[in-house]
Amino acid sequence: MNSKYKVIKFRKNKFENVDDFISIEEPLEISLKYKDQNKWVKNSLSITMRTPGHDEDLVRGFLFNEQIIQNLKDIKTIESFGDKVGQYNIQNKILVTLNNSKNVNISKIKKDFLTNSSCGVCGKSSLDALDIIKKEKTPKANPKLSKEVLINSPSVLRKNQSEFAKTGGIHASGLFSSNGNLISLREDVGRHNALDKLIGDSLINNYLQPNDQFITCSGRLNFELVQKVLMTNIGLMIGVGAPTSLAIDLANKFDMTLVGFVKEDSFNIYTNNQKVIVS
Repeated sequence: MNSKYKVIKFRKNKFENVDDFISIEEPLEISLKYKDQNKWVKNSLSITMRTPGHDEDLVRGFLFNEQIIQNLKDIKTIESFGDKVGQYNIQNKILVTLNNSKNVNISKIKKDFLTNSSCGVCGKSSLDALDIIKKEKTPKANPKLSKEVLINSPSVLRKNQSEFAKTGGIHASGLFSSNGNLISLREDVGRHNALDKLIGDSLINNYLQPNDQFITCSGRLNFELVQKVLMTNIGLMIGVGAPTSLAIDLANKFDMTLVGFVKEDSFNIYTNNQKVIVS
């Protein structure tokens, strides 16, 4: 499932306005209905960010992989519910009714999902919890970034990764000054973890100067990554890969400049091009 977005493409040393297809990202709230000590209980289990479509398959796989169920026969029904919302007019809530089966891992549900929260958006127990704390927008016109600095930042990131050359399977996030100097870099097998590490390091060392800095990430950009950067008030974010629809919408809401598909001679600007120097 995808949607068209207005994008500014830089290639062959010139800018052009085009329509581009973007993968849709939307939250799916998974609720469970099951019997516990002969009483029916309904709980919001988790939220996962997904591309809409085949939601029932996603839920089946999730419950099995988490070993909440051990057999698909433990699922009685799967039903989408709630209003159709957002610009794509889709239902983002799903209810799984489980059989009164001894195979259903009730203790795991209580221990791992109802009393603990996992990282970021995916562990939050209600769609209402997606509202982020941040209220003010990022600086609309700063930092200013040249095309050369923008294009070069993924290469600088890669050259300074200590683990990528060894394994080829690790992500990185880097904090840069507007002139292209790398201030801090952190790596992790998880994109979100690498960014959390970078922000943690930047906070404890008082590195953050939002008007003169940007962040570059090694992979694609989704809602949660944009949300994390927004909390630092840095208003320019670069990704080697593609952004999702929800990442673009969130960046646009807070005047963040979001840049993706950065290559040696091209990139796409998805929101607020004021911060990229075109000359």
